[in-house]
Amino acid sequence: MVSRLRANDKVGVVSATALVYPPPPMTTAAIPMDLQSPWRDELRATLTLAWPLILTNLSMSLIGATDVVMVGWLGPTELAAASLGFNLCMTAAIFCMGLVTATAPMMASERGAKAHSVRDIRRTFRQGLWVAVAIMIPIWLILWQTESVLLALGQQAELAEKAQSYVRAYMWSILPFLWLIIARNFLSALERPMWSLVIGISGVFANAAFNYVLIFGKLGLPALGLVGAGIGSILANIFMFLGMIVVITVHPKFRRYNLFGRWWRSDWPRFRALWKLGLPIGVTMGLEGGVFGVAVMLMGLIDTASVAAHAIALQVASVTFMVPMGLAQAATVRVGIGYGRRDRQMIRRAGWTSFVMGTGFMAAMALLMWMVPEALISVFIDRDAAINAEVVQLAISFLAIAALFQIVDGAQVVGAGMLRGLHDTTVPMVFAAFGYWVVGIGVGAWLAFRAGWNGVGIWTGLAIGLGIVAMLMLIRWSMRERLGLLPSKG
Repeated sequence: MVSRLRANDKVGVVSATALVYPPPPMTTAAIPMDLQSPWRDELRATLTLAWPLILTNLSMSLIGATDVVMVGWLGPTELAAASLGFNLCMTAAIFCMGLVTATAPMMASERGAKAHSVRDIRRTFRQGLWVAVAIMIPIWLILWQTESVLLALGQQAELAEKAQSYVRAYMWSILPFLWLIIARNFLSALERPMWSLVIGISGVFANAAFNYVLIFGKLGLPALGLVGAGIGSILANIFMFLGMIVVITVHPKFRRYNLFGRWWRSDWPRFRALWKLGLPIGVTMGLEGGVFGVAVMLMGLIDTASVAAHAIALQVASVTFMVPMGLAQAATVRVGIGYGRRDRQMIRRAGWTSFVMGTGFMAAMALLMWMVPEALISVFIDRDAAINAEVVQLAISFLAIAALFQIVDGAQVVGAGMLRGLHDTTVPMVFAAFGYWVVGIGVGAWLAFRAGWNGVGIWTGLAIGLGIVAMLMLIRWSMRERLGLLPSKG
């Protein structure tokens, strides 16, 4: 992952600097020490913050992968139904997650402006809890009608019915998940994300245990199938959030913030500020998550095997995506701290360091997915079983395309994280709408149903859309000073 941003500080400085302003010819020996040290320090700070976030994201992804694996044991129909229901839920959950993600840059910039800030960070945290409750009420009402929604989208009646039984259990897990995200953002803003990792790993084991018992009827309980998978997710998210409450209220470095004291008290100015910054983030992330959700719906118009294969390929791609997503979160915090300090050089170093690391890692993962797709697929399904032959072949073809957009996928998510650190969220939302939906879905649907590429066409359209968004994000970051996105010099 770090091979793209070399440990040799002299080379690292030249590479990172050249990304913004091409330097005059210079030997590495001529680079002054005061230029080397800030980049080295930023690399160290980014790694220290990012690797627990990355592993925490991977643990969250493993929870989803565990659900796919265990539901897959029930059969292809159950896997397809759960995939439809899960993607509908995640489209809503990702939008909500984006909305509360505004707590991260706000708390980071508050800490950057005043290192020992307590009151402002507490205000943001508490109102983040309020925002999560407010947005979930309409979301629950929509998800309760999952079968009607899926039928209106042209899905098969059997799959829609099974998906609804899963969603009506799973949807209650979203609120504790959002509260968990807010708590993680607090720990990240303080650059102490290790407890998030500990709780995330514990959640993987808890989710596996809950699912195994409830899906297959162990320990004397009835086998609940898809409903059991949904209930398992509720219990796992509650378990992790309760763990966060214990850490935040007991740990001496966190309890002084008194985050849960009188959390029910209103603070309308901060509530509105969170909506103003978070709504574009939520729309952006919702558009990205929604485009993959719509891709599942389009796969459902082809056949059940395409839906199942898409679920496997998307899960593989999602696991690798957790790394640049963690680096994007680190970029938001590090850029946000620089923004609060009015330190333009820190902003520059923080952004480019995360960007190079994220795209470098995804290039390596693209190579892996292209070279050994069968080994990756076999984690989720028995590739030697005759009943799975069509699903395996489709999944291999989907992964070949997914490998191509790994790099641009990493670039767009880190680029968005860099801009969020500058509290720049509205224009990136427009970029996402155009790239994901006009280009991604438009081209993908045309290739699938008009050009006859079927599922491969859908994945090709997604890859092109991600590439467009990545390019636009990078251009905006490179023009940040000209566009007035930087704070006035302190």
